[in-house]
This record gives sequence, C-alpha cells and structure tokens, in this order.
Amino acid sequence: MSYTAEQDLKQRDQLDEGDFFRADAYALLSSLLAQPPSQDLLNWLQQVDIDESNDQAMREAWTSLQKAAQDADKALLDEEYHNLFIGVGRGELLPYGSWYMSGFLMEKPLLELRHDLARLGFEREPDVKEPEDHIAALMQVMALLILPGDGRQSSQQQFFNKHLGDWSQRFFHDLTQSPTAQFYRAVGRFGELFSGQEKLLLEARVA
Repeated sequence: MSYTAEQDLKQRDQLDEGDFFRADAYALLSSLLAQPPSQDLLNWLQQVDIDESNDQAMREAWTSLQKAAQDADKALLDEEYHNLFIGVGRGELLPYGSWYMSGFLMEKPLLELRHDLARLGFEREPDVKEPEDHIAALMQVMALLILPGDGRQSSQQQFFNKHLGDWSQRFFHDLTQSPTAQFYRAVGRFGELFSGQEKLLLEARVA
C-alpha cells in the first residue's frame, strides 16, 4: 500500500504530540539510514527545536545530532555512509534484521517479515534493491503504522517486538562504537535511546 504526501500530512495532523514525535523520529531515522543525508536534511536537523520535556539523555542525544549536522562535510559524509553500510563487498556494519537475529543474511527472519508486511498491505517499491529487513525500511514501516485511519495502529507493538525489538538497540549501539562513524555515531546514540523508549512505551500501552 502506498501513501501520497497529502494523505500522510492529513493523517499526521490527527496524531497527539507524543505519537507525532514518534512518527517523526522513525521517519528521520529511516531517512538517515537509507542513504547519506541531503544538505536540506542536515539544515533541517540544525533548526529543530529540542523538546525540553524530553529526559536529559534524549535532549543530549538531540543536541549531539544537531552538532554533528552542523559539522558535517557532505563529501566526507557520503564516504562515511559508504564505508559503514556498503563498503567493498560489505560495509563495516550489516544493517539487516536477519543478520542480527540469526547471524546470516536472507534467513527465516526475513521470510517472516515479508509475510507480515504482505498481511499489513505493504509492498516494496520496484526500484528498491535492499531487502525488506534493512533497518531503514523497518523504521519507515513503523512510522506508517503510527498513522491513524487505516486500522494498522494496533499492530505497532507486535511488529516492533517481532522485527525490531530484539536487535535495533544492538545495531544502534554498534553504530555508536564504530571507529569509522563520526556523524553516524550521533545517529546511533539517538537511535539507541529512541529504540529503548519505544520498547518501554509499547509494552506499557498493552499492559
């Protein structure tokens, strides 16, 4: 199932403040992990107003991400992304759920994910080459599951627990520890904190 920009905007207007932040955070992480950020995205990051209601760790993570965006050199950032996630043969990190959950690529976790995506009405775009368990794709799915009006909001916890909860924090932690990462170290810190908060939030909503 696909969304137009108009549909997305209308649905986002129906979200409360907390879910609006969650959808934005997932969409931001998806954009940052799908490809090197554009200059427009770097500029936007620098101008985001940090929510003072966030806890200290999250405020510090946002501040670090903004500082990383201010200091980023676009050419070096493209190289950093390539070294981290693409490389020659493979990058330093493998941002795939199947790898983190089974130790192998294209294994059972990916097959189960494809089944669940089909059940939820999501299809991979024809021009997308990465498998569906790429961290950027999963972040995008979570952003869409938060949107109201299509009956899929109730699937958030199950999808997160099954396809992200066991490995997303480990991936983001690995990113913070990478000797290659500079800008993406800040992305990793934000993602690690956000994933931890999501796990607690979704558990609390069901309890």
